[in-house]
Amino acid sequence: MGYEARAHTTPQDRRRTQGPSAATESTYETAVLVGGPADGTRIRVAGRPSVVQVTYPCELDGPAGGARADALFVYRRDPRVENEPLRYGADPASP
Repeated sequence: MGYEARAHTTPQDRRRTQGPSAATESTYETAVLVGGPADGTRIRVAGRPSVVQVTYPCELDGPAGGARADALFVYRRDPRVENEPLRYGADPASP
């Protein structure tokens, strides 16, 4: 089953990202997802977002008139990791 990952960068994330090795909006860094359903998945992120959302499509039992349902999993960046691969851990308290 496939999934989709989205990274959200906030103004606070951009302020925390400082120094010569800091990623800019056009520079991608490798990150690894730890725990949860996407455990071990490697992704590329720009700007060191604090949160990455991973969604899995859910099967619908009947006609939905174009609607779809996705299971949502949230991964939070580990601020202790400063070099690639960045680490995002599954947040079990998220929806």
